[in-house]
Amino acid sequence: MVSFANWEMPVEYSGVIKEHLAVRSSAGIFDVSHMGEIEIAGGEALKAVQRISSNNASRLKVGQVQYSALTTLNGTFVDDILIYRLSGNHFMFVVNAANTEKDYSWISEQIKEYSAAIVNSSSRYALIALQGPSALKILEQTTGIDLIPLKYYWFTHGEVANARAIVSRTGYTGEDGFEIFVQPNQAEGVWNTLLEVGKNAKILPCGLAARDTLRLEAAMRLYGNDIDETTSVLEAGLEWIVSWEKPSFIGREVLERQKNTGTERQLVGFEMIDPGIARHGYEVRQDGLQIGAVTSGTKTPYLNKAIGMAYIPTGLAKVGTELEIDIRGRLAKAKVTSLPFYKRNR
Repeated sequence: MVSFANWEMPVEYSGVIKEHLAVRSSAGIFDVSHMGEIEIAGGEALKAVQRISSNNASRLKVGQVQYSALTTLNGTFVDDILIYRLSGNHFMFVVNAANTEKDYSWISEQIKEYSAAIVNSSSRYALIALQGPSALKILEQTTGIDLIPLKYYWFTHGEVANARAIVSRTGYTGEDGFEIFVQPNQAEGVWNTLLEVGKNAKILPCGLAARDTLRLEAAMRLYGNDIDETTSVLEAGLEWIVSWEKPSFIGREVLERQKNTGTERQLVGFEMIDPGIARHGYEVRQDGLQIGAVTSGTKTPYLNKAIGMAYIPTGLAKVGTELEIDIRGRLAKAKVTSLPFYKRNR
């Protein structure tokens, strides 16, 4: 257990490799109740959401989810978020735990001129993630919800293990799966039921360490490592969450300029050629000069490769470019590779 954003969080239960492989082959269950929830509602809720987020929330139908960014005036990340459209004028943001208070304060300031109310509703929700190829078969044994028609990045309401829930087909592992919002006092019962029902599928409880290795294989960015208030959405390779059709949102002007002129640096994936594991913060070099630093890196259990991500000059970001990683004073060869490192069969 470790302290994280005022929570006590499990790093691992039975071991990161075992947990990681369970999610890739069968199913894993994660307690991610530390994630924050912020709701915006009112007559001008959509206008407010459109102003503060990079993606186009007007495209969302009720019951749909969207990956987006809260952007600064410089087009960098206040946070990366999921936006849920609960009704026509009611939205919920799922935000990173360490950013909940910061995000709430920032959003409050930015939307104060709109006819919309903002509530930090994090205390109303516990959040359980059920991930992996067997997630659907396990979850359907605990609910009357017809899960098969539920598409990726959509959600619905119903009961799970006799608890009222929002069930979302989303996740942070690169696998199919669900995230289940329930009242905190019902979370333990839902968790235990899913573990019991999933025994035959060899479900495992999973901790922060496996969540990190899984998301890195899927090249999902981690706030505080791969993205933050110094990295722009385009530098991070996430232009697909920028809606150029929107006439205005915070940071649009800078991002549009970057789109037209290009960025000086870019987030790339790499894999090690020489033995060694590139860890967060290790220097990335070429021809003896430091050109960047590792933002995320590990040896992943499923791919069995040492991989990582780093910001490097755009001119060096071509797939196949050789780099060097300074691993505690030893320069080890690596090469730029395409992202994601892992993509599940659909």
